Amino acid sequence: MTSPPRAVLFDLDGTLLDTAPDMVAALNALRVLEGQPPLPFGHLRAWVSHGAAGLVKTAFPDAEEPRAADLRRRFVEIYRTRIAEETRLFAGMERVLDELRRRRLQAGVVTNKPGWLTEPLLKALDLEARFACVVSGDTVAERKPHPLPMLHAARLAGVEPGDCLYVGDAERDVVAAHAAGMTALVATYGYLGEQEDWSAWGGDGALARPEDLLAWIDGVPA
Repeated sequence: MTSPPRAVLFDLDGTLLDTAPDMVAALNALRVLEGQPPLPFGHLRAWVSHGAAGLVKTAFPDAEEPRAADLRRRFVEIYRTRIAEETRLFAGMERVLDELRRRRLQAGVVTNKPGWLTEPLLKALDLEARFACVVSGDTVAERKPHPLPMLHAARLAGVEPGDCLYVGDAERDVVAAHAAGMTALVATYGYLGEQEDWSAWGGDGALARPEDLLAWIDGVPA
């Protein structure tokens, strides 16, 4: 990035919000209903960024279609009932959002989570007013890693894609951001599994904690 960004866009699960406690609790509740014991939180946490499909595949590896589809549906139904019981902004993220506002930088969300989950979650946490745009997995015809959601977010925020910085914790986030002409930072504090080599994704930088974003922006030549 040759000049400071005009907008910072965030992935939701594992980047902006620590949603793992509620998602893992919902998944383990489903396992209990299926007569299986709960799995350790640490085992499932790394799969939260992979959504319902990744979580259900991890918790029920032998399930084939159409049973897998039914498990995904039931998991989401359980999760929906407890969507914000323990979910919070990652530590330090509130300060980051406050500072972005103080600097008059737009903030937005681009997530593959469907809008009927994204919107109630942000509302429950009183976060809607924080963002100039929220693009969910069903807002446009494509999802990340396709660049369309990123481009749509830039339009909603009223900035050029090249003036946007995207922060996410999955390879698809880097791919989508770069395809849209945006700078991409990897949130290594998110839900990265031991098998994931984020350094091979081609990101433009990494954040070990949310506050590192401000230092990164400060290091971009004005």
